[in-house]
Amino acid sequence: MTVAAFFDLDRTLIDDNSGLLWARHERALGNISAWQFTRAALWSALYVLSLVRLESAYESALAYYRGVPSDELDRRTREWFHAHVRPRLRPAAAACMAEHRAAGHPLVLITNSSLYEAAVACEAWGFDAWLANVFHTDGAGRLTGGYDTPLCYGAGKVLRAERWAAANGVDLDGSFFYTDSLSDLPMLERVANPRVVTPDPRLNRVARRRGWPILTWRERP
Repeated sequence: MTVAAFFDLDRTLIDDNSGLLWARHERALGNISAWQFTRAALWSALYVLSLVRLESAYESALAYYRGVPSDELDRRTREWFHAHVRPRLRPAAAACMAEHRAAGHPLVLITNSSLYEAAVACEAWGFDAWLANVFHTDGAGRLTGGYDTPLCYGAGKVLRAERWAAANGVDLDGSFFYTDSLSDLPMLERVANPRVVTPDPRLNRVARRRGWPILTWRERP
């Protein structure tokens, strides 16, 4: 069995939180109010500190997009991604991905972001697969406000990775996982090759205690 290389997105592959980048973009276009943007920024800060119930944040955000056609949100996400996210790929991340690709390891994006962002990131950066949050639609293809549970976060990432690995003949035990966040501790503990990237202070302490490799992927030049 082959091993795979799993990569987190926000503050790992890129140097910012893409959810906040999306909120800024939506605010600039007038699609959300100043209050909605402020709330999104607050959630982003609390998320970093693991002080927010992520399900509540997702439910509130998805309520705003209820009734929006899925293909419209996909189009809007693609335009935003190529303008505001794709250029933020860290050079060291691209080099790391190339090394795994040369070694024959499937590249898997595993992220707490939406299926729309994950799909376009997968295409743009040459990933073999993506695992992300999937939103429910009705018979007409409009968002209902629902989503697959559990979220692709914490233990939810492990569950998705295990399912994908089993379906694709991948040895998850021997695989690699790159992330910056303590919220990804369950996935870091699940693989044989955890890789901590420019970590938050709490993950930095955990990684040092456990002797995990700590990589410094600086922002774009």
